[in-house]
Amino acid sequence: MDTPKTAAPTAAAPVATPVPDSRGLNLFNADPYAAALSQRYLPPALHAHLLPHLERLGGLAGGVMDELAATADKHPPTLSVRSRAGTDESRVDKHPAYVELERLAYSEFGLAALSHRGGVLGWPEPMPAAAKYALSHLFVQAEFGLCCPVSMTDSLARTLRKFGDPALVERVLPQVTSQDFDTLRQGAMFMTEQGAGSDVSATEVTAEAQDDGTWRIHGDKWFCSNPDAGFAMVLARSEPQPGLKGVSLFLLPRDLADGSHNHYRILRLKDKLGTRSMASGEIRLEGAVAWLVGDRGRGFKHMADMINNSRLSNGMRAAGLMRRAVTEAVYVSQNRRAFGKRLIDMPLMQRQLVKMTVWAEQARSVMFQTARALADADHGTADPALARILTPLIKFRACRDARKVTGDAMEVRGGCGYIEEWTEPRLVRDAHLGSIWEGTSNIVALDVLRAIKKENSLPALRVHIDRLLAEGAPCPPALAETQAHALEQTFALAEHAAQGDHAELARQAASLLYHAVSMAALRWEATSAGLESRAQLADQVLLHRLAPRDPYAIPPNESAACQAILHYAL
Repeated sequence: MDTPKTAAPTAAAPVATPVPDSRGLNLFNADPYAAALSQRYLPPALHAHLLPHLERLGGLAGGVMDELAATADKHPPTLSVRSRAGTDESRVDKHPAYVELERLAYSEFGLAALSHRGGVLGWPEPMPAAAKYALSHLFVQAEFGLCCPVSMTDSLARTLRKFGDPALVERVLPQVTSQDFDTLRQGAMFMTEQGAGSDVSATEVTAEAQDDGTWRIHGDKWFCSNPDAGFAMVLARSEPQPGLKGVSLFLLPRDLADGSHNHYRILRLKDKLGTRSMASGEIRLEGAVAWLVGDRGRGFKHMADMINNSRLSNGMRAAGLMRRAVTEAVYVSQNRRAFGKRLIDMPLMQRQLVKMTVWAEQARSVMFQTARALADADHGTADPALARILTPLIKFRACRDARKVTGDAMEVRGGCGYIEEWTEPRLVRDAHLGSIWEGTSNIVALDVLRAIKKENSLPALRVHIDRLLAEGAPCPPALAETQAHALEQTFALAEHAAQGDHAELARQAASLLYHAVSMAALRWEATSAGLESRAQLADQVLLHRLAPRDPYAIPPNESAACQAILHYAL
């Protein structure tokens, strides 16, 4: 089925006004790194093929999609528990603006399908993960909430392909990777319970085997985003053993073979701080029919694969939010005057904008590096220990940084930034999600230590960082000793924290490792045309996020470095 395309804006660039309004800005063209980074991480032919699609999506994201997202945010989905005839229906009604965004994501751009099959956007083969994240990083700059269901649909397809029975995969995979909006079945994962939360070993929802090979699931799930999805991955206790060993993974269809709704109800929708456009609900499973995925009693291990993919998606979304925040802040500071000057010409504003840029670009670099590591691990061409540590690293640090960067962007716009007519309030509200879903900051930081201690991930990370530095733009001689010392201290602290069971150091260790790998990635990227200034961003990471600093010392004048970075950004 051919779906109509939403027209990209054709209007001229936004006009400067006393209150700068960037609506209509092409967010791809306004991003000084987007095109060159996609060229760095994608095969040449695929980059050339995707470039017009990225430019088109950038125009939509800064115009039509931005308007749709603002409308959907103000009109959250509603739940119809019963029909007018008194029958149970658990129907989620979505605003037309959100439905149009769904069509763009799933059907027109195929964000949930392009990693799994050919034909998306006219490319004959499944695309590498870098393509998916380049497009999604741009999409999320307009609409954050929908990217959660898109990620879950993509992750469900990935996990099903890895662990599902071949007959089940053959039946379900075409439905969740379809670009036909009328036949598409979106994905979700129902894991969280009131008493379990991040402690999956406390799962109480039960599953009972049936003679026909299916299972019946009973119990309540407390936080289920995209609750009316066509398929959901569900964790349930299938074995008498306590703890994780008794938990298995199941695929839950929304509808049964006869067309009737499966035996579960959406009890209510959550009234959330952010991601208001997307439904999240509570579900009661009343003997719901499901299929086992993978081995009995190994549900958490199988689900961890889906969670890792979702954690990377969380990091991607945080990176996208920060990029949009930086784009808005730069636009405002270019077009707003105070005390006879443009804001961007003021040294303190320059310093603030550079700091925001550094944090946003760290996240994007680690996003691409993690995507590559996951893909290489899947193909058996790299040590899976690298991906195992990178996924919690980006989930931990990028999601926390997004809260600060979006808040700074609100401050740059000033009073209007606190008004819901503008983009910044939605960015701030949505940014807080990343540090909670798929594991809070403490849980994910502890997972970094677990990867080091139980899976020996630290050597793999060190080898990776050393390779990036060896192939990248050289560190300035004046900073070489500082960089070498910072790396040695970073890995020594992480090893100490993990092997000595110093849980109180988990966040510190995770932050340092994230900064180290992002610095190395920025230097590696800086060898490509159009990305030379990323070496200066790497210097900033080293000086301000890795190296020790005396809070009383008068720092060297960095105005020249700030102006050079901003000159490239403009």
